[in-house]
Amino acid sequence: MALVYRPMMQLSGMLLSLLGWVLSCLTTYLPQWKNLNLELNELEIWTMGLWQACVVQEEGGMQCKDFDSFLALPPELRISRVLMVFSNGSGLLGLLLSGFGLDCLKLGERQQEQKKRLLLFGGMLFWISGITAIVPVSWVAHSTVQEFWDENIPDIVPRWDFGEALFVGWLAGFCLILGGSLLNCTVCSSEIHPSSARYAAAEQQDHCHPLETETRP
Repeated sequence: MALVYRPMMQLSGMLLSLLGWVLSCLTTYLPQWKNLNLELNELEIWTMGLWQACVVQEEGGMQCKDFDSFLALPPELRISRVLMVFSNGSGLLGLLLSGFGLDCLKLGERQQEQKKRLLLFGGMLFWISGITAIVPVSWVAHSTVQEFWDENIPDIVPRWDFGEALFVGWLAGFCLILGGSLLNCTVCSSEIHPSSARYAAAEQQDHCHPLETETRP
């Protein structure tokens, strides 16, 4: 059961991390970080993302326009863009390194210590990727709440609300951190891979055969 339990944990960790990385990439490019409903025209919904602003109309579909300048963005959107790109990059690197460290991969079967290091480093990269995905969406959510309840803004002025991308980003960060934790838990176990055990037993048997032939009359 132990021999089956560890590969299952590794597979579960990789699948969760892959799901988190895909969701993180999706969060980066979704334009629904903030939503704005206009009371004067309820048929239009304005949305704002890290790269563009869009207006959704019931009759005309969605029309988007890219931001003209990076420096013209609010501080939370500028930092969020950098952090989300870093999260996607570290998550991709974690997938590559963890893939080479899996027990089910036959490549490097006799180098278990190196495979454990790759798996551990990949799990840590998933943690970093998850944290850098949660921080920007939480920051944008916090600034949205502050602006929504700001008493200095007149009540007639429309307020920005949470967009769907924020919830996708929180789910992405959770999956990345959980996936990295599962991979690191398998590294901490002192289990010997079956192929390594067979190789060690065969090598030990080869050493025993000459002794047996020498002791025979």
